[in-house]
Amino acid sequence: MLSNPFYPIVKKSLLLLVLTSLVSWGTRAQGNLHQQSKTYEWPTDPQVLAKLDHWRDQKFGMIIHWGIYAVPGIIESWSICSEDWIERDSTIAYEDYKDWYWGQSEQFNPVNFNPEQWATAAKSAGMRYVVFTTKHHDGFAMFDTQESDYKITNGPFKNDPRANVAKYVFDAFRKEDFLIGAYFSKPDWHTPYYWWPKYATADRNNNYDIRKHPWRWNQFKEYTYNQIRELTHDYGKVDILWLDGGWVRPLETVNDEVRAWGADIPEWSQDIDMPRIAEMAREAQPGLLIVDRTVHGPYENYQTPEQQIPAEKIDHPWESCITLGHAWGYVPDQHFKSPAKVIHNLIEVVAKGGSLLLGVGPKPDGTLEEEVITRLAAIGDWLDQNGAAIYETRPVDQYRDGSVYFTQHKSGKTHYALVPVPEGEALPATISWTGNVPKKGSALKLLATGTKLKWQAEGNRVTVTLPEKVRQQLGTTPALALSFTHN
Repeated sequence: MLSNPFYPIVKKSLLLLVLTSLVSWGTRAQGNLHQQSKTYEWPTDPQVLAKLDHWRDQKFGMIIHWGIYAVPGIIESWSICSEDWIERDSTIAYEDYKDWYWGQSEQFNPVNFNPEQWATAAKSAGMRYVVFTTKHHDGFAMFDTQESDYKITNGPFKNDPRANVAKYVFDAFRKEDFLIGAYFSKPDWHTPYYWWPKYATADRNNNYDIRKHPWRWNQFKEYTYNQIRELTHDYGKVDILWLDGGWVRPLETVNDEVRAWGADIPEWSQDIDMPRIAEMAREAQPGLLIVDRTVHGPYENYQTPEQQIPAEKIDHPWESCITLGHAWGYVPDQHFKSPAKVIHNLIEVVAKGGSLLLGVGPKPDGTLEEEVITRLAAIGDWLDQNGAAIYETRPVDQYRDGSVYFTQHKSGKTHYALVPVPEGEALPATISWTGNVPKKGSALKLLATGTKLKWQAEGNRVTVTLPEKVRQQLGTTPALALSFTHN
């Protein structure tokens, strides 16, 4: 990277990403993050409802951002967007920078592409569904679309027998019994039907008045429809169509949440006719979950707060998408979250009724970093012993008391208490909480060992004893999980 003439730009973009991940949710500086819709509409299609219930059982998934941005190791797509939260070297002309960025497609040659490694690592982590980025906002397709030449099968990797990488990613994860999700960006900054080269590109939106140029927008709608048709008709079973770029939406659905992203909303509607897309996609994939992020209504089958966990329990389906490091895609020298931190996040998310979608970015050669694999395996070690308190659970009315979280099996027969252990601290000799009192005379077991623990209740207050022998046996576990029958 040091020999790269755009190195100052790369550093600034990366620094910005770190900063925007740390500031408070909903600020203007986080213009690239999707917020959570305030309203939710339950699906009415029985097949969609059944798939949604099955998805809610899985709880833990992997989202994979991989594209040309991995080559220089920078933030995905956003550095070519001209908005005031984006920083670039002012000595470099904007059009020159865009040409350089898009030109990374000529360098993207993942000769060690190994989706089986990714799927094995995800399986070892205890993950059960995957969302793969088939196309980000920069328009570079990670599948063999017939709608554009700007794709992985038209560059240095085109002669590789597995050049159509989306197909092989999906196949690798299907072999591990994962639910398959296709991330797809509705905006496409490379196609002239969205960013028309006739005009400058002021921000993330299309750069022409749709009302004056309806032909061009109709071409974009067909382009989008046809690419989604390819993904849902030509790539085997797909369970989730995960649509990003929530500013591409009917004008009547624009609200203050969208304006808070920081981009000006145009006066015209960026409507791509989701009813038509959904009907087409579900013809090939009955029960397909469609996640039209932040566009509340019939095509946001579950909500996706980004880089945050909601403050309170939510009773409808949702998922927190959070990165393992500080970036969605690959950047060198990332600061990865510890396995304990991810486990603590997972416990809180699940107790509040959601699922955790953990973001990783493969290297430009097509492999995961060894540190990523190691951390995922450590998360899986904990889930191997304690997964009953996570998978196939639903929230309880009182989901938390102090540092103790609660879940229940969806049958309602078994309740669980989950106790995150602060990193570097020893296990406590006793655990206590108020509410969620076990049924009188019922056993209270430690999931990791099957050990029955002594407990007592004084009124609504429960105290559990953790003997020294058991604490030694558990060692430095990141969290405890207890099962019991509830009153």
